[in-house]
Amino acid sequence: MAWAQGLEKSEFRMTIQHWSDRIIIVDLPSGSEMGEELAAVVNFLSERKIHDVVIDLAGVEQISSSDLAGLLRLRQLAESGGRRLVLCGVTPAAEGIFLLTGLDAVFEITHDKFTALATLEMTG
Repeated sequence: MAWAQGLEKSEFRMTIQHWSDRIIIVDLPSGSEMGEELAAVVNFLSERKIHDVVIDLAGVEQISSSDLAGLLRLRQLAESGGRRLVLCGVTPAAEGIFLLTGLDAVFEITHDKFTALATLEMTG
C-alpha cells in the first residue's frame, strides 16, 4: 500500500491508501473536519483515474447533513466512472443516522474494511 499522491499527509487527519491499482481506502477521523476531508477526496478522485473507494467510518461518531452530502457526492463520482463506494466500520450512532435518513438503502455498507475489500475484489 502506498500513500495517495496529491494529498499531503500533514494537511488532513485522514489517510488515503492505495490498496490496489483500482481500490483506495480512506480512513476518516471523527470531528468537524470530515466535510472538508470528503471534499478533498472528491477533488483528488476528480483529477485522477476513478477508483473503487472504501470509506472507513470507524472513528466517526457523528455525521452531519453536510457530511452526508459529501458522501453522496463521492458516491455519485464513483458511479459516474463505473466504480463503487463502500462504507465500512459504521458506528451505532452513525448507523442510526443512515437508517433514519433512508441512506442505508443508498450506500453499500459492510461491517469492516476487510469485508469491504473482499466485496470489491470478488466483483471487480
